[in-house]
Amino acid sequence: MLIKRPDDLPSSEITPEAVYLDRRRFLATGAVGLLLSADALAALSGRKSALSTGEAPNRLDEISRYNNFYEFGTSKDDPARHATALKTHPWTVTVEGEVEKPRIFDIDALLRRPLEERIYRLRCVEGWSMVIPWMGFPLATLLREVVPTSRAKYVAFETALRPAEMPGVGRKVLDWPYREGLRIDEAMHPLTLLAVGLYGNVLPKQNGAPIRLVVPWKYGFKSIKSIVRIRLVEKQPPTSWNLAAPSEYGFYSNVNPAVDHPRWSQASERRIGEFFKRKTLPFNGYAEQVAQLYRGMDLKKNF
Repeated sequence: MLIKRPDDLPSSEITPEAVYLDRRRFLATGAVGLLLSADALAALSGRKSALSTGEAPNRLDEISRYNNFYEFGTSKDDPARHATALKTHPWTVTVEGEVEKPRIFDIDALLRRPLEERIYRLRCVEGWSMVIPWMGFPLATLLREVVPTSRAKYVAFETALRPAEMPGVGRKVLDWPYREGLRIDEAMHPLTLLAVGLYGNVLPKQNGAPIRLVVPWKYGFKSIKSIVRIRLVEKQPPTSWNLAAPSEYGFYSNVNPAVDHPRWSQASERRIGEFFKRKTLPFNGYAEQVAQLYRGMDLKKNF
């Protein structure tokens, strides 16, 4: 199955963006199934991370209406149309494997953690990009709580699999459930985020609610959505797109303009909302922070 090339954006907006820019407003429970606590919103207020880009974020309607989330369909607008069926509360995330203190984290407890805003670039492997104001906390803080053993070399992630709520899993686009993975040093890097919010409120379901991974120097499909399981393992875990097309989607999938996809160039990208293409930056512009993770590696071979 091929990852599709981008289509034109729809012009309509879901909700006035000003509503979402006010971080002290709540979304209705029926709309998303979750509310950020007052403590979480207060913790977020003023916590703009130094790791954020200075670029202007895309509009909420662009971010929430132009998505790849194949559990809800393969068209860009399918997630916004079909993800309303996803029940995001109650929700738990199991963290297990090569850890001393395996735990099951409840989403309400995760939402009460101190959160910060991270404005990150997102580069899709298809050749389009956005800038997104995520809200969340470093994955490293969660992993330290379960105390990885010396055998924990990789971190494997798994998306929920709910055929009654996810119409796309009825098609054999991928081997469900969706799976992704990182090396342990990638997972522990300060840029690697567990996102629970967007534009100052809870994640829209089509963007990976209630909790998703964000790894900004990798192509977007590495940032797995709607996570239910995290497992620390000794060997490199299988990942969904690498299993489906290993010659096209590598385990690392770092943004690299010097390594083309077999069917298109990765040298440039179309920022959603812009007419002209722009040059793609190595590691999506995060080379200064992450290039040392791959020192000595052949990045064309380990794509």
